[in-house]
Amino acid sequence: MRVPKYKGVVDAFAAQIRGGRWPAGTRLPTHRRLAADEGIAVVTASRVYAELEAMGLVSCEQGRGTFVRDLAAAPGEGVDQQSVAVDAIDLSFNYPAVPGQADLLRQALRDLATTGDIDALLRYQPQRGRTHDRAAVARHLRRGGLDVGRERVLIVNGSQQGLAVTAMALFQAGDVIAVDAVTYPGFSVLARTLGLELAPLPVTEAGPDLAALERLCRQRAVRAVYAMPTLHNPMGWVLDETQRTQLVSIARQHGLSIIEDGSYAYLVEEAPPPLATLAPEITVYISGLSKSVATGLRIGYVAAPVSVVPALERAIRATTYNTPALTAAIACRWLDDGTVDRLETQKREDARRRQSIARKALAGLPYVGHPSSYFLWLPLTPDARPDRIAASLARKGIAVSTAEPFATTPTVPHALRLALGSVALADLRTALEDVRHEVERDAYR
Repeated sequence: MRVPKYKGVVDAFAAQIRGGRWPAGTRLPTHRRLAADEGIAVVTASRVYAELEAMGLVSCEQGRGTFVRDLAAAPGEGVDQQSVAVDAIDLSFNYPAVPGQADLLRQALRDLATTGDIDALLRYQPQRGRTHDRAAVARHLRRGGLDVGRERVLIVNGSQQGLAVTAMALFQAGDVIAVDAVTYPGFSVLARTLGLELAPLPVTEAGPDLAALERLCRQRAVRAVYAMPTLHNPMGWVLDETQRTQLVSIARQHGLSIIEDGSYAYLVEEAPPPLATLAPEITVYISGLSKSVATGLRIGYVAAPVSVVPALERAIRATTYNTPALTAAIACRWLDDGTVDRLETQKREDARRRQSIARKALAGLPYVGHPSSYFLWLPLTPDARPDRIAASLARKGIAVSTAEPFATTPTVPHALRLALGSVALADLRTALEDVRHEVERDAYR
């Protein structure tokens, strides 16, 4: 079988990059120069660089050129948790915990073992969750400002599965979903898996550009908008009531569904009402207990319009069939006895403490972060090399994420996203000072 000529160019460049002939940060020839040097068309030269970028070997930056990546910094997908050494400091993923959580689990397991319900937990459960468990979730949501009944609630295996079954139930391959230009990577990966087209919206300091959403809806057949109105990941904004009202108005006018991700909303006290309260007939609200309680619990929930519930239930049946009854029983007990509320209060205080440390350690750098969030966004200068900074930090035993997994546009912002919730408080200041040092050192290279 004849191999296309450009494949040989791809292989040659890949070998030279992996062999260290071109160090990280090397600017490669322009598309036109590569085409002339190799005797191929310009469009084919673009295909060479596209394949090298897909292999994680180069970074193509619009308006600047194509650069060799630092191979010590894995590109990742944002939901691909990279292997981090046991003694490393992980600023790339959040799994916040507070003292005493393990003891809570031990006691919950003892209590569960002595109840008459233990045998029922070994059987298949209703796809949307047991009635009394859904009622516990509904009560929890009402305390957070979302007034729903148990008939609108479904229990899932974490927020990510909530997003997955929602997308499976509502959309078909090729549907257009409006998203922020910088957003949660798990939704981007999900959309690509299902063949959905993401239409990025420019972001401002205070939220998405809603005028751009209005223009997009006039130009394209947009099916839905994915939003994080209360504590956006990674930008940290909280939309005010005017912005929420405007977003809902656009959605209703153009027939959009709203997917509201409330995974980090528990960290914000006295936030405006959820979008699902303002527009319950078109909004699917998704959240869970991975961040507020424990990542290993894997309990999430979806609150949806009644008309959508049957489709969501079918999607659950087609994937995990039902939520593990044991963890659901523990989680819902904790929802009712106040354990979750207490943990959320402790984690809000913990997050504020960590943001205070970050403000001092990164003073002078233009970072973006909500005062009670577990992450921050650190913009870099246009000439900075985020992959080089990440690789330098990795060699020091500090894992960080570049903006690449969070970007939904071809042009990736020059930024780092730092997760603050997985590091011991005693180590956090030193780790952030190391980040600051590497950012400042890169500016002089």
